[in-house]
Amino acid sequence: MQVCRAVFFASALLLAGCSHQAASLPGFEAATWRSDPYACNDTRASQLPVLQKNREALYGVHTDAIDKLLGRPDEVELSAQTEKVYIYYLRPGAQCEAGHPRSQASKLSLRFDPLGLVSEVLLPVGHQ
Repeated sequence: MQVCRAVFFASALLLAGCSHQAASLPGFEAATWRSDPYACNDTRASQLPVLQKNREALYGVHTDAIDKLLGRPDEVELSAQTEKVYIYYLRPGAQCEAGHPRSQASKLSLRFDPLGLVSEVLLPVGHQ
């Protein structure tokens, strides 16, 4: 009986340690960001200074929390190792045309590890 309780509490602690944190970016206007898919209205760029300043806060955040904060990504890349990359355009470009073709426009890229946690945040140079 004591062993069962110990195993139960150890399991509960492990599960609690695996809970997914929410991204907290002071000053970030998530509604403004989400209302500009593909950056075709050119309003996402206004959020770049806040993203750059708080980019470290995005590391280790789960895909679910990123989805809530930034909305659906404009593009998703998948790799063979069960990793994925979310891409959010930052400026208008070819992606604003019918069918949303891939574009060379500035973008935010978030790479997720196999556990679904942000492992890399890439912003274009010059948006410091």
